[in-house]
This record gives sequence, structure tokens and C-alpha cells, in this order.
Amino acid sequence: MRIAYDAKRAFLNSTGLGNYSRWLIRSIASLYPDNTYFLYTPRIKPNNRLNFLKQFGNIKTLTPQGKLFKSWWRSKGIVNDLLRDGINIYHGLSHELPLGIRESGVKSVVTIHDLVFMRFPQYFNWINRRIYALKVERACNVADKIIAVSQKTKDDIVELLYIDPKKIEVIYQGCDPAFSARQTEEQKKAVSTKYALPQNFLLYVGTVEERKNLLLLAKALAYVDDIPLVVAGKPTKYLEEVKQFLVNNNLMHRVLFIPGVNFIDLPAIYQMASVFIYPSRYEGFGIPVLEALNSGVPVIAATGSCLEEAGGPHSLYTDPDNETELAEKINRILNDKILVQNMVAQGLKYAANFDEKKLATQLMEVYNTVYHA
Repeated sequence: MRIAYDAKRAFLNSTGLGNYSRWLIRSIASLYPDNTYFLYTPRIKPNNRLNFLKQFGNIKTLTPQGKLFKSWWRSKGIVNDLLRDGINIYHGLSHELPLGIRESGVKSVVTIHDLVFMRFPQYFNWINRRIYALKVERACNVADKIIAVSQKTKDDIVELLYIDPKKIEVIYQGCDPAFSARQTEEQKKAVSTKYALPQNFLLYVGTVEERKNLLLLAKALAYVDDIPLVVAGKPTKYLEEVKQFLVNNNLMHRVLFIPGVNFIDLPAIYQMASVFIYPSRYEGFGIPVLEALNSGVPVIAATGSCLEEAGGPHSLYTDPDNETELAEKINRILNDKILVQNMVAQGLKYAANFDEKKLATQLMEVYNTVYHA
């Protein structure tokens, strides 16, 4: 087959949708080398995490021939290139498909990560909500098959967009194999020195935005044994609200913010943490939870979305509005070595459910189904 991808996120996004795109492309190209894979991107930006592309002769990267109207090319003009290149299946990796793809005869698959703009519209302005709604609704109706990254996302698509559940396949996301590789003491020491990390610490990884609910963790610190918190993630305006709370409650000295963490350093940071905490109110899947499990760290996450799917039955979960409940669970882990050992062992076992080969096989089954329909 000749399979094409909307690879904009793979080339231009360093987290989130970029991680998903890079993981999927690398996995499918390495395990199914008999196909040819086409990566369509409006531009190419240097990215060390795309070095794997050099290993594959079955991957071709394409950009628009003209330098103008790149957004038009990605949303419509790309269809002419798909026909030119004899593409059998086009996979939109982040919520959208180009206009005219159904009429072109090219089969299509779209991945929907979440419907957060519908579940929590207060986090988005009206214009963005409208744009997201138009793109997602149209893609779900046009696609030959929809991939949801969790059962929660599938349920949301059915409930909020009225899509036939038979059209949707749940295929989870794997995480970069770097998190499963044990870091040496020398590597940990170098990373610890680089970021001035404390000896023991709680860890949060993710964009510091309102939906991800870091303020809950800040509030919980007042009820937690005297251990610092490390926050690794891109800041937004919401960070000021979190910092103001910490200052007002004399907790600022217990939090270390490291916004510019290099991806290569993340596995060591995870593996040095005492507890990983992800209090997000809503996620499509929650890849940092899986990264933590693979790193051998006990996890606490929030209820209310899909994080139980990512964390499994042996992680702990808390109400996203109850800081004392979160604090109680943190203290349990900090004071119970047997609990920690069990959470780590069971977490590693659960993480094996997201094996790259297993997920790539499910993905190829979708492609074959669409191709032969």
C-alpha cells in the first residue's frame, strides 16, 4: 500500500500531537516495511527526534512546491498531490482531513485525540471552538474510519458528534522507548546537576494550563510531608495563578519550575521522582502517565476522563477538586515502601499492554479494512 500522513505535527510540534505522530510513523514503518509511507508537511523544521527517518527507505517526505498558501495546501491543495502520488490511504493524525478527499476517491482515516473543546468550552475562545468543531465534525463524517486514542474519546465522539460507534476503533498510543530504558547513575547525576533537582521530589510533567489543574497539586502541598515538587512543562498565563497561590501560602520555596526541559533528559527526571502526579481534568489519553509507568514511578492521576485507561488499576486516582484527598494519596505512597513496590511492579506490567508491535498491528488492521472495503 501507499499510505500518506498529515505530518505537520510530527515535524513542527515537540510534545502532544507531535509525539503521537512520530511514534505512529516510526512504529508502522519499522514493522510493516513493505508499504511506502508519504509524509506531507507544509514545512520542515530541524528536529532531532525525527532522526529515525534516515533509517527507512520506505518513507518519503513531501512539502508544497510553492512557498505561498501553505495553509491552503494542507487543507485542500494536498488532494492533488495525493492523486499524483497514487496514495491508497491518507491518515489525518490530528483531528482533520483535507477538503475534497472523499470526492477524490482516496480512502481516509482520521485520529481524534479528544473533544476537550466541547467538554470544557470555557478553556477556548469562541472562534477557536468554532474552527475545531467544523474540522472535527467534518473529518468524522468524511473519514472511512476513525481512530480514537481511548475508550473515553470514542464515547465522547458517539455522544457529542452522533457518530456510529461501528465506525470508530480504539487504538491506544504508545510512548517513546526511551522511557523504558533504565538510566545509569551517571546519567541521573548529570541531569540532576543540570536542572538543580532536589534529592527526592514529586513530579508533574505537562503544559502548565488551567485544564491540567496544577493548582490542585499546589494546594495539596500544604497537607503533604515536606518534599519538594518539580514542575516540568511549558508555561501559560495560568502559571501566574499557581505561583500567586504558592506565594500567598508560603509554599513557593517547595516548587521548582523547569520549563525548558530537553526531551533527552526527561527519562532520567521521571526515574528520579518519588511520585508522578497528573491532576488533569480532561485528557484524550494522558501520555505522561504511561511515560511514568514505563519509568518505574508510582502514579496518581485525576478521575473524570480517560486517565484510568492510561494508568491502569494499580495507580491511584483522585477527585480533581479535592486537594486533601490528593494529599492523602501522596502521603500514602511516601510512607509505604511495600505499596510503592507493588505500584511500580504492576505499573510496568500494565504498561506492556501498550506494546508497539501490538498497537501497530491494530493500526494496520484498520488500514487493510479500509483499503479492501
